[in-house]
Parts: sequence; C-alpha cells; structure tokens
Amino acid sequence: MSSLKDIICKKIKNGLKGEIIIPPDKSISHRSLIFGSQTGGKIKISNFSFGADCRATLEIIKALGCEVNFIDKRTLILNSPKEFCAPSKALDCGNSGTSMRLLAGMLAAQNFKSMLIGDESLSKRPMKRVIEPLSLMGAKIKSNNFKAPLEIEGINLNPIEYFSPIASAQVKSCILLAGLNTNGITTVYEKTLSRDHSERMFKYLEAQIETGQDKNGFYTKIQKSKLAPKDIEIAGDISSAAFFMVMAAIVPDSKIIIKNVGLNPTRTGILDVFDKMNVNYKILDKKIISNEEVGDIKVSYSPNMIGCEISGEIIPRLIDELPIIAVLASCAEGETTVKDAQDLRNKESDRISALSEGLKKIGVEIEEKQDGFIINGNKKELIGGCEVETHLDHRLAMSYFVAGLVCKNDVKIKDFNWINTSFPEFLNLFNKISP
Repeated sequence: MSSLKDIICKKIKNGLKGEIIIPPDKSISHRSLIFGSQTGGKIKISNFSFGADCRATLEIIKALGCEVNFIDKRTLILNSPKEFCAPSKALDCGNSGTSMRLLAGMLAAQNFKSMLIGDESLSKRPMKRVIEPLSLMGAKIKSNNFKAPLEIEGINLNPIEYFSPIASAQVKSCILLAGLNTNGITTVYEKTLSRDHSERMFKYLEAQIETGQDKNGFYTKIQKSKLAPKDIEIAGDISSAAFFMVMAAIVPDSKIIIKNVGLNPTRTGILDVFDKMNVNYKILDKKIISNEEVGDIKVSYSPNMIGCEISGEIIPRLIDELPIIAVLASCAEGETTVKDAQDLRNKESDRISALSEGLKKIGVEIEEKQDGFIINGNKKELIGGCEVETHLDHRLAMSYFVAGLVCKNDVKIKDFNWINTSFPEFLNLFNKISP
C-alpha cells in the first residue's frame, strides 16, 4: 500500500521485464459481496480485492447482519442471514460510486430505513441516474439535490420496464438488484451493452434472469429469485492491468506477462484499441472461472503505434481505461480522437478536464472536447519537469505515473496515495518488473 502523499516519477532507462499477478477485479469483488449477501447461506470468495472501495462494501454488508471471516488476505467466508437487519447508523460508501449505486437498489426493496453516505468526492457525484428508475418502481428516496446522502425507506417495489438513457453497468445493476427482490418481471434496456458482470453473476448464482437483444436494444429481465450459495472466484482486474499493459507498450525494450486477467468481452475494449494502434500483445491460457473469461496478457514494447478514433459502442467497454489510453496515444504516431465519453466528467473527478490539464503540463498535445479529447501523438519521450494534481482520482494518479516513465524530466504527482482506493499494490508490482 502506498503511504506516499506525493511521489516523484523518473524516466526508466532500461526495459520492464517479468511476470506479475494482477490484483482482483474491483467490480466483481463488489458484486461478490452484494450478491453473496443475499444467498442466505455460507460461501467462500477467493481472490477478493481489498482496496478501500471494496472494504467500504464489506463493512456495509457486515452492518446489515452478514458475518465475514478472512482465511487469508485474499480469501474470505461470507455467512449471510435469511433476512438483513436494519443498520444502526449511516452506511459509509467512502469514495465508491459502485457501492452507493448498487446498494441503493438492494436497500430500496428491504423492509427498513437506511442511509448511504460518502466522502467529499462521492457526495458530488450524480445519483439521479439510480434514484429516477428506483422511484419509478415506487422507492422512497430522499437526497441532496440528487446527490448523497441518500435516505432510503425500504418498501415493496413494483416491476418496471426501463430504457436506460446511458449505458451504465451501475444503473443496470442497481435496477436488477431491486428487481431481484420485487414480484414480477423487471426489465432494463440499453442501446449499447454496458459491462455484464452482474448478469453473469446472477446466472452463476441461479437467479431467474434472461438476457438478449431485440428491436429496443440489449435487454436484461429478472424475476424475484433465491440466489444459490455458491463459492465465487474473482478474476484479475483488466482496469488495473491496463496501466502495466501501457507501460510495457511505451517503455523501450519491455516485455511483461500479466497473469489471471479478466477477459470479459464487455471489459476488453482496450484490447480492441491495442489492435487499432499496433500494440504488440498476445492472450495466453484462456479459461472460465465463475462464469467469467480469464487469461494471461503478454505485452511488448511497441515502437510502431499509430493513432486512431475511439468512439461509439466501444466506450462503455473501456471507460475506466481512457486516462491510461490517453498516455498510450501520446506515444503513438498521429492523431487519436476520443468521442462519446462525456460520462468521464462524472467519475471521481471530471476526468476530461483534469486529464487534459495534467497531460498538457507533462508535454502532451491534447485538446479538450465536451465528450472527450484529441491527442496529437508523435513523442517517444515526453518533456515532464512538472507537478501534476490527481484531483483525488486514483486512475489519474497511476496514468501520470506511467507517463512519467517516458519523460525526459521528473514528474511530481500530488496526492498519489489516492491509488489505495483501487490499487494499493501498484508500486510493489511495479518494483517487481522495473530494472
């Protein structure tokens, strides 16, 4: 875990080499707890992410009556009650939007009152996207102008057919979790398919769920179900792997293998970008674990990268990777354009504005757009020699670190310790492959 508030990043003079095992997928870790807590039985969860965000979800399900015992730092036994108990105090989601949005759906269908709170950053993030559909189901939710804290009065909900205006796995999962505890069929439609970890886990735990596509778009239908208490093994996080994948691609003479990475097709947009940009990579040892694709990714230095356009249906499949993809694009020949990514402005920071500000300081030619950015890449070595702000955003902190590895001059990264919200092992893994 990084305890460094600020950090100085220096250029790497020799290539990165070796193998690393990437930390567990944060999205699946959240869901393993939230879904597992509703099985009414005992399950083992293996390869659990213990970043701050997932710890917030862990503490909340404990406050609802679940027992959690760790066998080791990555394996836990979750024993869930037949019914949740009313929490005695506000449920603190910390910096985790996933916790707040998914748990809002689950709690809206319970028979007690609860309150979800978050830190300063989370309290500024939009919650209307989940409050609105839950209210259509009959939920009683009070908020601070559609932001946290959320006061939820549990009630018997009504099923709905909801056409999501944005492709958001959090919105979809929130509605499905409410639908799991609601009589009748609840349906969510999306024009573009967002991450489907929830649908996969529901199927794995034997929920009554159906997915498909019709004239209205991609749909998921769920009925009130009893989830089966089955053990869950969690894949490595491709969003975390992305930082090391880009490191290997841009630092000369690098070759690394990242083990046990989740290869869910709704998450592998970055690999499609790699194909477009001529990044040298291979997928090894593919397999299925708990209804999720997993494999090893081998990435080598890629001196012949070219720019490309990233837009449309691919955006939900790489939304979290766009900051590090921007660093990749800065080292490619030609122009890279990112469009249709306006939801980046609703992340831990306004990532479009903050990323543009930081990369300009580092020496990247980047133009901010309302729904993305344009990067004119052709610099194998960036200038650096600056101080950049993370805006309390873990992905920006790690993206700037990777950029610093190919900067002529040192880069000082402020508030680097925010990486602990998702990837506390980042520096330890980097040290394993650095010369």
